[in-house]
Amino acid sequence: MAAADDLAFDPWDPAFVSDPYPAYAELRDRGRVTYYEPTDQWLVPRHADVSALLRDRRLGRTYQHRFTHEDFGRTAPPPEHEPFHTLNDHGMLDLEPPDHTRIRRLVSKAFTPRTVEQLKPYVSQLAGELVDALVAKGGGDLLTDVAEPLPVAVIAEMLGIPESDRAPLRPWSADICGMYELSPSEDTAAKAVRASNEFSSYLRELIAVRRKNPGDDLISGMIAAHDEDDDRLTEQELISTAVLLLNAGHEATVNSTVNGWWALFRNPDQLAALRADHSLIPSAVEELMRYDTPLQLFERWVLDEIEIDGTTIPRGAEIAMLFGAANHDPAVFTDPERLDLTRADNPHISFSAGIHYCIGAPLARIELAASMGALLAKAPTLRLAAEPERKPNFVIRGLEGLSVEVG
Repeated sequence: MAAADDLAFDPWDPAFVSDPYPAYAELRDRGRVTYYEPTDQWLVPRHADVSALLRDRRLGRTYQHRFTHEDFGRTAPPPEHEPFHTLNDHGMLDLEPPDHTRIRRLVSKAFTPRTVEQLKPYVSQLAGELVDALVAKGGGDLLTDVAEPLPVAVIAEMLGIPESDRAPLRPWSADICGMYELSPSEDTAAKAVRASNEFSSYLRELIAVRRKNPGDDLISGMIAAHDEDDDRLTEQELISTAVLLLNAGHEATVNSTVNGWWALFRNPDQLAALRADHSLIPSAVEELMRYDTPLQLFERWVLDEIEIDGTTIPRGAEIAMLFGAANHDPAVFTDPERLDLTRADNPHISFSAGIHYCIGAPLARIELAASMGALLAKAPTLRLAAEPERKPNFVIRGLEGLSVEVG
């Protein structure tokens, strides 16, 4: 184990947030695990360890299925944060078996590969329309004109949220996701609580409507879903799952799109190769997600003592698995700092692994391929109009915008 007192790893430093990958290399060189006192976390930067720990049942996204806060040596969240935690703690991402198993099984009945495959024509049409509008005005902000509206509309369509109700979805999501950053401020928490209350109230009303008049949407499907034991989702589980599907269903796609195009603009040889051969789109999607990972860090609680490279990590500790570092591990990826759209062996972990593997990964791939294909076909001269600014967030990695020109 290495000490972290002189590390370049600093999630609050704008220079680090702008380019964390040199600091990740330093962490990997120091060892398999490093204690980081500012966040009281154990940082794990290597691909083999991250991949194994994502599957290790001695770790959990929650500990409350086995321990009280006091038993686990942790302090309960402030009461005023309760609406956020009620919403967050009943979603699949922050549950462990048996609740996670039951909810994922029920959601999977509605969120089938066939359901996702049937969305392809809609996704392609919408991507084409958004790019047409961008081209018609000679350019704009790729973030707000294409990257955001595509996945938000797709997941809202899947859930059955009427078009007239969709405007608050992205702001609600952004405010809720602020709580996933390291040491969020009280202002961030207040915004997340307000968004949690408003989003939950909206979905509670929509669920009531769908109970009386079910449709062929995902919310209706989740209301109807049950198994041989007649297990069903509770109303809170329905609400939390819908919010999770919306948040996770577009945050990664939005950020992968703008991070990806920013990487392409900085690697003109790779962009030229992609423009010359659109059959590279599937491997380009995977490589761009590896190269600049949309989710940089994923946390787990140590439920039972573990050992990493001779270092004992006690029960009650928190592990921070560094996805961005793992995706640049030279032990797994040849020349990892180079963008290579033809990279064939690409076991990136941007969609996580184990029981929490992203249920929406197939949909994300469809969306990313559709928007990339539409931009390549309809905006072959797409170019950067201004240097973008990074969002100050570290965990969820994205840009404030991506100004482009066409023509």
